[in-house]
Amino acid sequence: MLGSRIKQGRVAAGLSLRELAQAVGLSAMAISKYERDQIKPSSETLLRLAKALDVRTEYFFRQPGVELSEVEFRKHSRLSAKDEGRALEDVREQMERWLELEAIIPASWPKAFAPPRGLPIQVKSYEDIELQAEKVRAAWQLGVGPIRNLIDKMEEEGINVFLTSHDGGKKFDGLAAKANGHTVIVVGQDWPGDRQRFTLAHELGHLVLHGRLAPGLDEERACNRFAGAFLVPKDEVHRLLGSSRSWLEPRELYLLKHEWGLSMNGWLYRAQDLGILNKSAARRHWEFFAQQGEAGTSWRECEPGDSYPRECPRRFAQLVYRALAEDLIGESRAAELFGVPLVELRLRRRMEATDAADCH
Repeated sequence: MLGSRIKQGRVAAGLSLRELAQAVGLSAMAISKYERDQIKPSSETLLRLAKALDVRTEYFFRQPGVELSEVEFRKHSRLSAKDEGRALEDVREQMERWLELEAIIPASWPKAFAPPRGLPIQVKSYEDIELQAEKVRAAWQLGVGPIRNLIDKMEEEGINVFLTSHDGGKKFDGLAAKANGHTVIVVGQDWPGDRQRFTLAHELGHLVLHGRLAPGLDEERACNRFAGAFLVPKDEVHRLLGSSRSWLEPRELYLLKHEWGLSMNGWLYRAQDLGILNKSAARRHWEFFAQQGEAGTSWRECEPGDSYPRECPRRFAQLVYRALAEDLIGESRAAELFGVPLVELRLRRRMEATDAADCH
């Protein structure tokens, strides 16, 4: 067991045998033997391994038990195999801590995710996806207005959302998977909030559209359409933009982005998809966005102004503090669940840490 944990930590850190060996002052052969459980590392070596892998020593003794299945990276993902491995090991490690917490507080998962009942068996066109998105919003009782915290709502509906810092230099586009039967969606920890939200909605599209698309419909394009429609329903787009426009002011799009959590580019796509911008007008907007920006980065890649605030899963942290309050666990176990030093946990309990500290 110890060997598999060392290997899992090494893969999650993106290190080769040689790189980890250099970091701890050993040979690659020694690390290989540790991973195959041929020899056991000393306590001192475990401490050096923990430091090199940026984990607590308790990590090596946690019972592995997470099976990832139905892993779906974006079809056109640019991630290397190494970075895919890092992202998956990060998910597995976070899920292990969730399952530990679930054993302490059985109510940690409110329900299992399932697509809402009553969705059409087959989606025959991209336009039909608008209705699919509206039905999901109705089933989740979201109304027609902006979704203030999409991660909170997804966790309420049985989808576990994880953040990862392993985005392969911004090449990671999110993923959906099953982890011990739980539905999981993973997005980048350091992404702007509007990118997080669009990716969450896109992956939700995969979950509700899979197997329903008529032949000839591209699933990635369909999920992009679903994401835009889920974040801003069709009737609201028409109410806010009108039925036909030849030009949309950048500042107008910026304000809508911060109201609805959909990027400026996303609003252009919504206007194009719904026929508010004709092909000629849409092309003029895309050319304009491509020409704006600084240092070789256009508005297509980096939008102007303040970023939309990032979202953060909060249920895990709330339940750890509940377990502490009810004396179900002690501070040391809580720190282990959070994966932080004991001194950091105490700062959080004294309200001396930032809100981002509890972002899990």
